[in-house]
Amino acid sequence: MRLPLQISFHNMTHDAEIESAIRVNARWLESYYDRIISCRVVVDIPHLHHKERNLYQFRIDLKVPGSELVVKRGASEDSELQDLDLTIRDAFDDARRQLEDYIRLRRGAVKAHETLPHARVAKIFTEAGYGFLETPEGREIYFHRNSVLKANFKDLEVGTEVRFAEEQGDNGPQASTVTPVGRHGHN
Repeated sequence: MRLPLQISFHNMTHDAEIESAIRVNARWLESYYDRIISCRVVVDIPHLHHKERNLYQFRIDLKVPGSELVVKRGASEDSELQDLDLTIRDAFDDARRQLEDYIRLRRGAVKAHETLPHARVAKIFTEAGYGFLETPEGREIYFHRNSVLKANFKDLEVGTEVRFAEEQGDNGPQASTVTPVGRHGHN
């Protein structure tokens, strides 16, 4: 990175363990793409109803040549996944996926004027964290909650229109990114 990693803590005191985990993940991200200009990570515990458990939220702002990538990730109040390391890793996995899309665009693998295909959410298993899209041709495409960009997975419903990037997974076609259009995604 051209600029040093910035880590901010909001609504909480500095936590060396969280900072260490963020630094490890940021180094991994930089080893994946060495042209990152800057990376800023904000760790927040929103003022909720002061429940027993902390619901960490992370925001990662990556500046890369010609673009800025933003990732927001946090455990929801009803989520069973309150594991801090998992939340940090998921946030940086989301950042890596956005970097992959950015790199493909820069390399010309995806033309800037090409639009991603449309589909609708056909099935959604919110608790399990996955669902299936149905394309206009009737094909079924698997997607995981971590593939959802610019929206919360829990906000998706059967019938939600999305754009998606398809790749071949171990068990057939899957969406590497899913972005709602219309009222959710504004695309």
